[in-house]
Amino acid sequence: MRSVRIRILATVLVLAGVGVGGWQLLPAAENSNKTITVGTTDAVTSLDPAGAYDAGSWALFSSVFQSLLTFEPDGVEPVPDAAKSCGFLGSDLQTYRCTLRDGLTFPSGRTMTAEDVKYSFDRVKKINSDVGPASLLETLDSVDASKLTVTFHLSSSDATFPFKVATGAGVIVDHTKYPQNALRGDSGADGTGPYTLTSYSKDKNAVLAPNTRYKGNVKDTGRPIDLRYYADPAALEKAWKAKEVDVAARQLPPAMLADLSPTDPDQRVSEADSAEIRNLVLNTASSSPLHDRRVRQAVAMTVNREELIYKVYEGTADPLYSLIPAGITGHTTSFFDAYPTHSVAKARALLTEAGVHVPVHFTYGYGKGRGAAEEEATELKRQLEATGLFKVDLQGYEWTAFQKRYAEGKLDAYAVGWVADYPDPDTFTAPLIGTGNSMKNGYGNEEVDGLIRESQRFSDRARSAEDFERIQQHVADDVPLIPLWQRKEYVVSSEDVGGGQYLSDGTGVFRLWRLTWI
Repeated sequence: MRSVRIRILATVLVLAGVGVGGWQLLPAAENSNKTITVGTTDAVTSLDPAGAYDAGSWALFSSVFQSLLTFEPDGVEPVPDAAKSCGFLGSDLQTYRCTLRDGLTFPSGRTMTAEDVKYSFDRVKKINSDVGPASLLETLDSVDASKLTVTFHLSSSDATFPFKVATGAGVIVDHTKYPQNALRGDSGADGTGPYTLTSYSKDKNAVLAPNTRYKGNVKDTGRPIDLRYYADPAALEKAWKAKEVDVAARQLPPAMLADLSPTDPDQRVSEADSAEIRNLVLNTASSSPLHDRRVRQAVAMTVNREELIYKVYEGTADPLYSLIPAGITGHTTSFFDAYPTHSVAKARALLTEAGVHVPVHFTYGYGKGRGAAEEEATELKRQLEATGLFKVDLQGYEWTAFQKRYAEGKLDAYAVGWVADYPDPDTFTAPLIGTGNSMKNGYGNEEVDGLIRESQRFSDRARSAEDFERIQQHVADDVPLIPLWQRKEYVVSSEDVGGGQYLSDGTGVFRLWRLTWI
């Protein structure tokens, strides 16, 4: 477990207007059952927890399902949710046991048991979806269940296992509703979270009702929610300006974010530092034109982050030169140290040494509607081709198709955003650059894998800092990906909706229950 406080989020809530008295911060009785409409551009890959490992899906999971553990706002240690208690047995960090709360019930009325927990973890690993979270459970060897007690047996010491239990990889499903060997294919979701999913229309909306049977860490299950999905930031901005949504989050256009005014009396603006990052992932497979490390190094030497952020993101993100973002234990500037200047001559020398034909021709894929992904791709293409060393074919795909294509190794390069699964540097290493990682770019390095395992041995997470520094040196040298930027988190709400500052903290938990009418 973690002993060093990592500050992922420092939220500044700007209240529109002045003189807001305490009585105004209480929800009006007549609004207690009034629906709050929330807009986002995050997409849902799957309603089945075994088939999704992305921010949009996990945001919905955190409302509909429970995990044994969860994170409180600003929390750095997982706390019990579906569990009454959890802890390691012994000092080797290889056996972890939880006891469930009494009386947890699924929408069908079935009582949750430890067998449901075991079933949920086992099926994630067994299905092992290309775009699922199985890679997070790499150290999980087996699970035992007895009544309300569940015991996890790990293949190696893993102090980060409780953090993983608290993520979307650890949500608990009703074993009578989810097939053991395949993903559930309908539009239903059966969990014990603070909300029940009353209806779902893919790429349109999810209607959520407070779960009156909920028992767990959340004290108030909140107001009814209509979570609406928009194709791109421009569509979300249009909906916000037309007052079709009460809250807008993830992602508004950079130009709008840059122009937000804290003195506007018609809105509340929450701006927060976050650990959300974006990487340019490079395919290292032998069939890729980026297979040779020297070619990838030449790309790293060419990318200009400052220009990218200035032109595309208008100051709403910061350049990132590290696999691990600022504010997280182990953060370094390894890519700046390795590539301090943008040198076409040095990049050309690397390509000559690699014996490749110039310009190097490769495909660059991106997810349509994902923030400013298209504008970002266009700018990076311009930067790379301006050197005369590269020829880049841009290919945009609908989100699910994009995930499928890069998971199948059909793209040479692809930009992927990454929201921290949990407040620990491990979430930026094993899932991103460990052998068999979720980026599916073919990268593997035995020394890196060893350092990842070594870092997981320390319950005092500060002791792992040196391992993470060495990991990042390897990544800067091998260049399986290129860190681009670290963004801020913005939530905009109407003047009569409070709680927006608690909605998102960059850890995958979307606290819709914290939204309230004022």
